[in-house]
Amino acid sequence: MTVAIERLTDLQPERLAPLIAESEQHGLRLVRRLADEWASGANRFDRPGEALFVARDDGRVVGVGGLNVDPYAAEPTVGRVRHLYVLTAYRRLGIGGRIVEEIVETARGRFERLRLSTSNPEAARLYERLGFRPRADVAHCTHALEMTRERTAT
Repeated sequence: MTVAIERLTDLQPERLAPLIAESEQHGLRLVRRLADEWASGANRFDRPGEALFVARDDGRVVGVGGLNVDPYAAEPTVGRVRHLYVLTAYRRLGIGGRIVEEIVETARGRFERLRLSTSNPEAARLYERLGFRPRADVAHCTHALEMTRERTAT
């Protein structure tokens, strides 16, 4: 299996249908929200520094994740990892990590910090393996990555 991570500038929301269906079976609405916000124009990941990525296996979308300016932060130098979801059959293959790595790479030079929020312990472990640190002191944020610190470490 060769899964490719691609940056999108145009999304056909119906391509996310399998991810929407599976995520909603697990009580999650994040992929539906992504598709609805794209369709309405509320969030097209098109402001400076923003990006949307999909993981494809033989053309089939098996994962998604995006980078936005953090709507909860007062500073435009704070980015937010949004809507990360990988189909269950494709988990533990490094796909989620590859999407997040693309997000982090895209954020370099534009954002000083990346934030996210997750209630999923498995997702939290993934983010922590990728350098995000748990945060309990910031509203709407469970994890953050300091880009300036990360940049000097590499």
